[in-house]
Amino acid sequence: MAGWVVERLRTTKGNRMNLVKWSNVLLCLTLFGCASLSAQELKSHHPSVQLGAQAGAQVCDSRELACANAASPAWLADGSLALVWTAGGAVSVAKSLDGGRSFGPRVEIAEHQKNLDTGADARAQIIAHDDGHVLVVYGYFKDSHWNAKVNFSLSTDFAQHFTKPVAISKSDDSERFPVLALQKQGVVSIAWVDKRVVAQKNKSGKVALGGSIAYTQTSDWGQTFKKEIIINPESCECCRIGLAIDSNDRAVLAYRALFAGGVRDHAIQSVSDQYLPSALMRVSNDHWQTDVCPHQGPSVSVSETGAVHVTWFTQGSVRSGLYYAHALEGSPVFSEPLPIGNAALNPSRAYVLASGRSVWLVWKEFDGQTSSLHAMRSTDQGLTWSPSEELMSTRGYSDHPLLLKSGQGVYVSWLTRLNGYQLRRLDP
Repeated sequence: MAGWVVERLRTTKGNRMNLVKWSNVLLCLTLFGCASLSAQELKSHHPSVQLGAQAGAQVCDSRELACANAASPAWLADGSLALVWTAGGAVSVAKSLDGGRSFGPRVEIAEHQKNLDTGADARAQIIAHDDGHVLVVYGYFKDSHWNAKVNFSLSTDFAQHFTKPVAISKSDDSERFPVLALQKQGVVSIAWVDKRVVAQKNKSGKVALGGSIAYTQTSDWGQTFKKEIIINPESCECCRIGLAIDSNDRAVLAYRALFAGGVRDHAIQSVSDQYLPSALMRVSNDHWQTDVCPHQGPSVSVSETGAVHVTWFTQGSVRSGLYYAHALEGSPVFSEPLPIGNAALNPSRAYVLASGRSVWLVWKEFDGQTSSLHAMRSTDQGLTWSPSEELMSTRGYSDHPLLLKSGQGVYVSWLTRLNGYQLRRLDP
């Protein structure tokens, strides 16, 4: 397969989109054995691509959870679990009353067929408020050139019914990879990768790469949105954004930024009470100089103590692999990056969650046949860590592992094609 993709790269001329497209496929094959790239996404790069069972790409066209390529959970006030997923070209939500072991009837929010954005980092997102409001955001493609739009849909009755999806932004330029976070008093923060700055530069005759980080808020559950601001005009265009809320109720964003010389390294920024972005704070100087889209963005979590915890993937000249670092409250720099996982088993898709002085990390590893889910815990704000523990494993396709917290504890959420949806409590 890799040799065939290399040949496609060699024979692709004059079309940067196709070059990036095939570079993405090759990166997936060489780094992750395709375990981290969905069948829908890989097949969208070329219709003749057929993946074997080891990559978990067996045909599955149903809109039910059994055929989902990505699923995102949220705890509701009554203790039930709401899960949003994408499958069969549709966005759906269902609730579980038994901790994710079974789910009630599927509520279909939207249907976009092949235009639904189901890329490796482009998952539907969900947040829930104690008063019954549940908000979902997702992206879909407007055309065949990867230009997308971000929609939202709202439930006011604990995910029983949802409104017809509508766009968050009035911009005509591409928007992808939306993320959500809930602030105090029900204020919702929303960020996404935006193309308006790049489009304006290209119209003026300047060749511009990448995207930008756009941000907005709604205090009335989508009836109105603040005028969106551009947090950073230069970012990677194809990686998810990490979004968290700090102890001062400020949104904190982590993303792959563009630095001088074509370097794509990670940074964080926060949004002040005056709705202004802070100065950019670099997470690590990895010096990854590339135009290739890694389709693997960072994760961020902020503890009640003010410590900022970040995980990320890089293939830089300074360091290569999966890493974690933290900046304790008041620190102007991040700690020395800590490698995550077994480098020989392609560790990927790390997520972090902080609560008080405790921090949890989860990630995937792939040995060419089996994907395994691993976890570590720190009880001193990331200064020291427990040994890595393998929690679960599966063959075939698997989604990113996600972390979520409720009043009952900390949980890892993992969707697998072979073993179904898995929810496991991590703390004692």
